[in-house]
Amino acid sequence: MEEQKYEYLADNPNSKVLPIMLALIIGAFFAILNETLLNIALITLMDQFSITLPTVQWMATGFMLVMAVVIPISALLIQWFTTRQLFLGTMTVFTIGTIVAASATTFPILLTGRLIQAVGTGLLMPIIFNVFLLIYPPHRRGKIMGIIGLVIMFAPAIGPTLSGVIVEYLGWRYLFILVIPFALFSIGFGYKYLINITEVTKPKIDYISLVYSSIGFGSLVYGFSSVGESADGFASPRVLSLIGVGVIGIALFAVRQLKLKEPVMDMRVFRYPMFTHSVFLFLIIIMAMFASEIILPIYMQGPLALSAATAGLILLPGSILNGVMSPFMGSLFDKFGPRVLMIPATIVLSGTMFMMSRLTLDTPIWVVVTSYILLMLSVSAIMMPAETNGLNQLPKRLYPHGTAVMSTLQPVAGAIGVSVFISIMNARQLHFLKKSTTPEDALTADLALVAGVELVYFIAFAMSLVAVVLSFIVYRATPQEDVQESNSLENPQSLS
Repeated sequence: MEEQKYEYLADNPNSKVLPIMLALIIGAFFAILNETLLNIALITLMDQFSITLPTVQWMATGFMLVMAVVIPISALLIQWFTTRQLFLGTMTVFTIGTIVAASATTFPILLTGRLIQAVGTGLLMPIIFNVFLLIYPPHRRGKIMGIIGLVIMFAPAIGPTLSGVIVEYLGWRYLFILVIPFALFSIGFGYKYLINITEVTKPKIDYISLVYSSIGFGSLVYGFSSVGESADGFASPRVLSLIGVGVIGIALFAVRQLKLKEPVMDMRVFRYPMFTHSVFLFLIIIMAMFASEIILPIYMQGPLALSAATAGLILLPGSILNGVMSPFMGSLFDKFGPRVLMIPATIVLSGTMFMMSRLTLDTPIWVVVTSYILLMLSVSAIMMPAETNGLNQLPKRLYPHGTAVMSTLQPVAGAIGVSVFISIMNARQLHFLKKSTTPEDALTADLALVAGVELVYFIAFAMSLVAVVLSFIVYRATPQEDVQESNSLENPQSLS
């Protein structure tokens, strides 16, 4: 009877919350680390298996594609299985994929292992977000979500550096072999300490929704990821067809969810203004990050003539600071609310994007380093606080659906961000070269690339101005009760 007094597990002084957190965070760290570990090894894999660049790119494209397909069904799985079953199941799937990849003798086997890993990785993050929302009360979630932010940002930051050392001194197989013991430890730790947090309701499964979701999100990610494989870019009939099918599939999926009594992914989460606000802000920040993480290395290794290792080291301080500052920003969010963080952070973000839109052939390295640090610090003050604030407004029964929506956005926004910014940069380059009288000159080529980079960052600057506007209309969200929600369904104006 004593435990019934505590609405949240973290409020119970006798509860063992720390072991639960450690089990989830250890699993998340190595699953997310695995996403970027292979990026620097693609050339090595091409030589090892005698394959082309478009073929080896499936290690990245396939990973995002599988995540985009499995994440939308996470809300359904969270309601069908216990926390313990889901965590142990996803980590087991991830470990099996890692073992398959580590022992691969051909590229198809390696790719199969990678895709199995993606299933586990895709389902893991929604589970973790949902569990932490249920364990911690709203006034303590900022710091906890900041810790998750540390994991999300720190793991990808050290991934390329770590993989470079491993590939050079041990070989590509050890990118998988070294992950296996940590994955097994996470499973054992979770088996001993993890308890059930979620409520198992076993809603009816709508298989038509699953088909729409798989076709919609899968086609959209695949379509945008395929832009660079054709000389026609977005004008390619194949790309346009895939994106068109994706948009139609997602539209059919969304409309069907609103008609179902027990939806796979409840679109009613968008009835809550701060959740919708956080989604728009989240998308802008993801796009701004990709503008830098994809375009900036191209600029440094092209016009600035820096090596890949040097370019990676230049980005490392910003990425590490982003991870380290996330828990601190979360604590400030708990204490002061979102506006105090987001208004100055979005202004700094806009100023940084504008500064980076003025890059030239003579830009000093310290300017690039400082710009990226400012970018990542502003992101740490916006992204996780915005996501936490949005999720805080949802009633408990919508937590699985809110976390599923947020988690689905990441691979989708990632694929769109990469393809759109690269296409914009390439189009600007070609336009510059066509107008030049010496298009084959090396200096002209560098100037063309700089022109493309400037345009990308100027567009990112324009997007960041929208984030500034959004930061001025944000307010601290409080959980809506189910009674309030039912009233809102009859009168949607009550939530605005």
